[in-house]
Amino acid sequence: MVRLGIVDFDTSHCVEFTKRLNHKNIAEDLWVDGARVVLGWTGPSAITHPESIRGYQKTLTDELGVELVENPQDMIGQVDGVLIESQDGNVHYERALPFLKAGVPCFIDKPFTCSLSQARELVRIAVEGNVPLFSASSLRYALEVQEFHETREQTGRVLGAETYSPCALHPRNPGLFHYGIHGVEILFALMGPGCRSTRTVWQEGAEVTVGTWEDGRIGSVRGIRDGASGYGFTAFCEKQIVSKTINARTIYRELLKRIVTMFQTGTPPLDIAETVEIVAFIEAAHQTRSQPGVEKSLDLRPKK
Repeated sequence: MVRLGIVDFDTSHCVEFTKRLNHKNIAEDLWVDGARVVLGWTGPSAITHPESIRGYQKTLTDELGVELVENPQDMIGQVDGVLIESQDGNVHYERALPFLKAGVPCFIDKPFTCSLSQARELVRIAVEGNVPLFSASSLRYALEVQEFHETREQTGRVLGAETYSPCALHPRNPGLFHYGIHGVEILFALMGPGCRSTRTVWQEGAEVTVGTWEDGRIGSVRGIRDGASGYGFTAFCEKQIVSKTINARTIYRELLKRIVTMFQTGTPPLDIAETVEIVAFIEAAHQTRSQPGVEKSLDLRPKK
């Protein structure tokens, strides 16, 4: 059984993930086998109110069997892997760094980072130390996305895609880094990596970022702030146009299955280079929000 630690309790993910892994207080069809959350630590949050954090902590300790440590580094040697669950992407670098340097495999919840330079540095440390590192939105593994991939013989190659998701804003996770990242992850799950530039149209109630891939394909993500909201996509393929609305009930289960497999095998389910490209995509999109129609190239040049 893989022993896991959680760093930070400022998002409901810390509770929802633990329910599924520890098989407590949730429907059995949502359980994920192979790992248990045994330790946890929480620090201050610039996003979540302390009262909410105390509520998450109480649930984890009193109902789900998680023991607390005084410092996150105290988990090293007591766990087989760590879940970085800070909602604030700006602290992910400092939270993950001691674990990666100690050789502890890490899952970093979305956003991986809010900085392309920090994303590259985390990857450099993980690669040099041969430490498994994974980050993704749970929407990447929605059943509707998986089912679409399973029908590729019928649909043919994806020539373009439009995705959408809620897009609440927070200055600590600027632009699409906060909740719009869900739509971005769906887009990359459909299109694959290889985006070379973006341009954004931004309004208070919504924003649309259009990406151009290096092979000429076009993909877009709509971040929704006003009106009806949800998750979904339209894929424009060689043989069919496929539109799906995503049911979010099983998305945590599907993500956790892949997280556990990584901790068991040491092999991340997603090339971390694609995650870095997503950070570059969102960073470029944010830079063009005040310049409608201006195209921004993604900064994906190898750093010396």
